[in-house]
Amino acid sequence: MTATVTPITAHAPVVVDSLLTAGEAILYVYEDSDGSLSSDCTGCSEYAWTLDVDRSFARAHAEICLRRPRPFRLAA
Repeated sequence: MTATVTPITAHAPVVVDSLLTAGEAILYVYEDSDGSLSSDCTGCSEYAWTLDVDRSFARAHAEICLRRPRPFRLAA
């Protein structure tokens, strides 16, 4: 039997864009190894995912999200 080992980093999403939201938070856009896109907002914490190749879903969210960036806190 032959096993194929694939490094876990090959499947990790890659940041392809970051957008400033209306509330001055940052919306990170990621591309997964299958070509799908996702985004994560540092203001409202919304996570979105799409198979579409364009980033219009992320731009639309960045234009309307008014939440300020969440403060960074270290775990106790």
